[in-house]
Amino acid sequence: MYPYTNPKEVSMLMTDYTAEFLNLEDVIITNVENLSDQLHIHIELPRKNHICPRCGTTTDRIHDYRMQVIKDVPMARDTFLHLRKRRYRCACGKRFFEQNNFLPRYYRVTSRLVAEIIFAFKKVVSAKEIGYRFNVSGMTAMRYFQHYNHKPTALPEVISLDEFKGNSGGQKYNSIVADPSGRKVMDILPDRYEGNLVKYFSQFDSRCNVKYFVCDMNPHFRQVAKICFPQATIVADKYHVIRQTYWAMERVRKNEQNKLPKRHRKYFKKSRHLLMKPMEKLTDDEMYQLALMFEIAPRLADAYRIKNDFLSVIRSKSAAEGKEALADWLFSVEVMDLPEFHDCTKAYHNWFHEIINSLEVPWTNGFIEGCNNKTKVLKRICYGMRNFDNFRKRILFCNT
Repeated sequence: MYPYTNPKEVSMLMTDYTAEFLNLEDVIITNVENLSDQLHIHIELPRKNHICPRCGTTTDRIHDYRMQVIKDVPMARDTFLHLRKRRYRCACGKRFFEQNNFLPRYYRVTSRLVAEIIFAFKKVVSAKEIGYRFNVSGMTAMRYFQHYNHKPTALPEVISLDEFKGNSGGQKYNSIVADPSGRKVMDILPDRYEGNLVKYFSQFDSRCNVKYFVCDMNPHFRQVAKICFPQATIVADKYHVIRQTYWAMERVRKNEQNKLPKRHRKYFKKSRHLLMKPMEKLTDDEMYQLALMFEIAPRLADAYRIKNDFLSVIRSKSAAEGKEALADWLFSVEVMDLPEFHDCTKAYHNWFHEIINSLEVPWTNGFIEGCNNKTKVLKRICYGMRNFDNFRKRILFCNT
């Protein structure tokens, strides 16, 4: 197996490679036990002077030795360090262990193993899976992860606020605060109540630095922005704005579909994705299918045209152009016989200025929506998380 025949040379070679691979400073390897599923490395530290923690004098007098088994980062298998620890004795009578830089006090695992376990939580996996990887229990892995702490100290110039279904901490919905310009998640809040959001943002002295506040069309979020950031420009998220038109068009389709025979109803339902598809991306065959639907349901043709006209409004190149286009669009919709669009036009009237503001800035809640998707995957993998503090840390760490 080795070109050396001398057992001492083979042992020295293995020790040298192991020492380099172990990468621990001032560690002397005395023996290596290479088992089928475990690796046991016997180590000790060089003898040197230590300062007595009681009287402060220097001593190198050894009282006795103690053997401690330490779990380390797996090296293709479970790895254990057998540390032969010295206990020094001072002239004052104090006995104390020698110091090292790889084993925290009261721990039986190395610092780098704890760091590896914590870093593994950046991936969207369960604590049980992380524990299995490092040969610890899921609860132990989660306990090490408690060392991670995040608390924002300042607010950026642009803030995004959204809600998501968390079912954590006794609340059905939690809130997420992010910086869309820096693509960073700032914090996760336990609920979406207006009073609690105002209380949270009021603790920051840097509220005057916020210039833009991006949110969906939730009136409570807008009220929070007016109270906490009166100088900021409130921006309605484009996705939530456009969604109102799509919902109204879908209501028209359903109402028209219910008037048709069963055979036509199935056709309308199967072809509804064509109504969502941008007109410029439709094939000739898809255009023909839509024409058949519009011939059967003329009101659906009007709704489809209204939807496309609104997309043109959103694509306006300036706020002045968008303001005029949106006003004309609202007037044209209100004079048509489409009561399904009543809620949509009402929302656009209430959020008129915020919608126009969205045409002037590049920021949306798109980054937050991506984080929410990752949160859904995390919840599914972990079968839900009841503890809000753990849930908050997992989301923040996964998105940093």
